[in-house]
Amino acid sequence: MPSTVGRKVAVKSEKANNFARSKSEATTPQKRKLRSYVAALQDGPMASLVKRTSPRRGFNSSPNRPEIESEKDSSVEAEKTSTSPVKISNDILINKPNWSPRDAGQISAVKEALHVSTAQAIVVCREDEQKRIFEFCKACIEEEKAGSLYVCGCPGTGKSLSMEKVKQNLIDWVKQIIGKSLPRKRNNMPISPLQYLQNFYSQQSSPDSKMTLIIADELDYLITKDRAVLHDLFMLTTFPSSRCILIGIANAIDLADRFLPRLQSLNCKPMVITFRAYSKDQILRILQERLLALPWTIFHPLALELCARKVAAASGDMRKALCVCRSAIEILEAELNESESNMNFDAVEKELCSQQKAPACQSLEEQQYKIVRIDHMASALSKAYRSPVVDIIQSLPQHQQIILCAAVKFFRGGKKDTTVGELNKQYIDVCKSTMIPPAGIFEVLSMCRVLNDQGLLKLGQSRDDKMRRLTLNVDAEDVNFALQVFRFFRNCLL
Repeated sequence: MPSTVGRKVAVKSEKANNFARSKSEATTPQKRKLRSYVAALQDGPMASLVKRTSPRRGFNSSPNRPEIESEKDSSVEAEKTSTSPVKISNDILINKPNWSPRDAGQISAVKEALHVSTAQAIVVCREDEQKRIFEFCKACIEEEKAGSLYVCGCPGTGKSLSMEKVKQNLIDWVKQIIGKSLPRKRNNMPISPLQYLQNFYSQQSSPDSKMTLIIADELDYLITKDRAVLHDLFMLTTFPSSRCILIGIANAIDLADRFLPRLQSLNCKPMVITFRAYSKDQILRILQERLLALPWTIFHPLALELCARKVAAASGDMRKALCVCRSAIEILEAELNESESNMNFDAVEKELCSQQKAPACQSLEEQQYKIVRIDHMASALSKAYRSPVVDIIQSLPQHQQIILCAAVKFFRGGKKDTTVGELNKQYIDVCKSTMIPPAGIFEVLSMCRVLNDQGLLKLGQSRDDKMRRLTLNVDAEDVNFALQVFRFFRNCLL
């Protein structure tokens, strides 16, 4: 009898161990799947959104980075967040759900995030310039001396936005309102505001008088024929008893040299801080920073990269990049509205249901349908940077476009020119890759003559037509930009 009881206890113990083992095996793959999914996303198309870097703070060096959870806590957290986006860092979400372009609330939130007037909490890619401005103002306040600073740069490079952030930091640092030291008594004397400031700063200052910061934005509009206004404004900091800090902001980089030569002779030339045009990587990072605050996936990563590359090559104007992104969203809206009016969605839904497709493929197709793709961005860029060359390329017959595409691919290796025969081989390869019957060599030569007459190719002379030298007579980026609108050429140009 005792042996029977012992066997029962042993069986129960073995069942309990098997149950615990099966439970741990059932929970472990879920955690591993989650990590592998995150790793796949980090190596996939979303890598540009996940693996972003910051000159001020990295993921691994963040002081607010949470400690690594234990195995039990991480598995419980994975169960809780199995239906919600996975949070990688403080403000970076991956596995975002697709947004709905037909949702008015979502569209409004996305356009607001991409609006020029929407200021970010942290102005990225301008940390060095902001630090220099802040340190200049801080040194003047600590030493209780006047000073002048000239901030310049092309439009849309973050000058005014950075100045607002610096001003807020100064307010937090000195704990006072900028301009509070001016007398509260209203000036009723018949003098100009500039004369009033001159009289105020030329007076002997008291030991307890406070420093005053004057920010003159859009300084270009103060340029007069005799340049007296600009000169007198910067001379406010030269009075012996002046406690004024003057910061002028303008687009002209050489304004101080061209319009204020007397300041250098008086040894009071302002310190100059130049805001350079945004690069492709900086524009891409700023766009990603704005979109990370939204809980949806709106743009294809390659579409954002195309926008950043084109805007950086054209002007580096961040405001232009934001306007182009908003325009691409409007193009997607128009496309969806047109498809709604021209398609029978019930029939399409039945057809899709009848097809046997993997859920991942269906999800990918749905995502590609809803997000802003490369063609949407290319159309928006075409509207923003419309040029005669782009119009000519987009109006060419398909085989002439293929010849230009073949020329762009051929000259990527660093070659400056080639022969018609060599280009014909590249042209045939492009046709074969797209399942299009190629034209003959004489037809290719005739098309090259047409492209030469239109100024797109430069065709040389030779007794043998196949040995005639040719080169691309336009920028390869213009050809890429013009042909990206057509879905046929997207894979050809990769």
